Parts: sequence; C-alpha cells; structure tokens
Amino acid sequence: MRYSLVKRFFDIFLVLIFLPFILTFILILAMAIILFLGWPVFYVQRRIGYQGKEFSIIKFRSMSNKRDEFGELLRDDLRLTKFGSFLRSSSLDEIPCLINVLLGHMSIVGPRPFISKYRNLYTREQFKRHDVIPGITGWAQVNGRNAISWEQKFEYDIFYVNNQSFLLDMKILWMTFTKVLAGKDINANQHATMPEFMGSNNNFE
Repeated sequence: MRYSLVKRFFDIFLVLIFLPFILTFILILAMAIILFLGWPVFYVQRRIGYQGKEFSIIKFRSMSNKRDEFGELLRDDLRLTKFGSFLRSSSLDEIPCLINVLLGHMSIVGPRPFISKYRNLYTREQFKRHDVIPGITGWAQVNGRNAISWEQKFEYDIFYVNNQSFLLDMKILWMTFTKVLAGKDINANQHATMPEFMGSNNNFE
C-alpha cells in the first residue's frame, strides 16, 4: 500500500478521534475572537496545494481590521494584538485547518501551503514542494519556522518530499508539540510575521 494512502487514513483517524475536543476549542476560541477582535472569526485565503492546485485555507483570524485614513489595512505589526500573538505562538489559529485535512486539501504533516501570488516566483526545484499534499506542520516548521530564510524553508520542504515516511512524520509531530509548548520560532527577526517572498533567481517562469 502506498504511504500516501496510509497517511490519509492516519489523518482522518486522528481528526475524528479528537473531534469532540476540536469542536470545543473552536467554539471557545470563536467566542474569544469575537470578544477581542470582532468579526469575522475565520480567515480564509487562497493557497497553492498538491500538484499546484489552489484551495481555500481556513484559519482563525489573529489580526485586527484596523485601517488608515485611506481605508487600507495597516501593517501586520500594527494589527497583531496580544491576543492574536497568543493565537499564533500557541498555533491555536491553525485548528480550523483540520477542516482542510478532512476535505483532503491538507495533511497534518507536509510542507506549509503558501499564498497563490507566489506561484510564479518559485524555481523549478522549489516548486517540487507541491509534489506532496501540504500540511499544518512540516519539516521546515520544526527547524526554524518563521525564524529561517525562504531559501532554507524550501530546502527543508524538498528534503521532506524526497524522504517522506511514517517515522519522519512522527518525528515532526513530536518536535511540533515540544516547540509549540516552548513558543519558539514563531516570527522572523524584526517582523510580526514572515517577510513577503520576493522570488529567487531563475524563477519558475
């Protein structure tokens, strides 16, 4: 049996086993977000998934909707509140992504899916990260997450694509658990979030 089928079964099994706890957390966090950030509760964004196909990722909103006098959203660091920072550092904002897992858009473990506008900025080698289903957590996330460069992220992603296995997935899940507890590597240095990807030399097109 191909590992991708085993992995799909494992993803569904884990989500269904913890479904009562997941639904409870979603309800509690949704109420907290309404209280501290207002509507909407969820943040939906188009991402590039398996084999380059796009899907809508679902996350809890962690930033306010503060805008300038021209109606434009303020910078990330001006919209990220203490409560939003807590959601990110604890990775609680990722809980709704389990809906994506059930829908087959994502796996629990795999390269993180990035926004659609990056599509033509990858090199051909970097685009190989889409040869597997994207994940909530991955090899790049447990080896620096937003504290490493884009090039390092892609190197870790390609390593995962070439070495995907049950043991590696278990290692990533364990390392994710320990890093979430420690609150490590959430943001890049001097940035509220990861700086925008501007592309590499010899891009995809």
